[in-house]
Amino acid sequence: MKDRSPGFTLIELLVVIAIIGLLSSIVFASLNSARQKARIAKSLADLKELQKALEMYYADHRSYPSSQGGAGSWDGLYSCWGDSTPNWIPGLAPTYIARLPRSPNNSTGCGQNYIYNSNGNDYKLIWHQPENCEDVKRQYPSFIDPIRDCWAYGVWTPGARNW
Repeated sequence: MKDRSPGFTLIELLVVIAIIGLLSSIVFASLNSARQKARIAKSLADLKELQKALEMYYADHRSYPSSQGGAGSWDGLYSCWGDSTPNWIPGLAPTYIARLPRSPNNSTGCGQNYIYNSNGNDYKLIWHQPENCEDVKRQYPSFIDPIRDCWAYGVWTPGARNW
């Protein structure tokens, strides 16, 4: 009779590898979901902080900072529809906010960032093309841009609601 050395068969090893692969994919999916929720929470906090800074600016100047590209211009760190500049809301930083935030997805694409439009009397500040807007729509429906439904959310004055 042949002596069998202790060890694993090829089938046992493949089963173990398959189980490890399945468990790692579940963990990876959970981490991605948590990261996405964190980016949404950060964006909402950024937008609220900018809204407060804009209201403080308004209290001091009796107008909101105008868009750099003029009325109708959507300015941002990266923007397809106006000026792209680090000081995308002129006069706000560092007096009313330490620095203007960057969207939490760190995109350099001109369509996936915070953008701002103001004529001085009203403003609209949105995260254009955010990720997973449906979660925001379910939990915070007042942040959903009424013009762009679920491809933008943010804050605005009543006069800028339909921009």
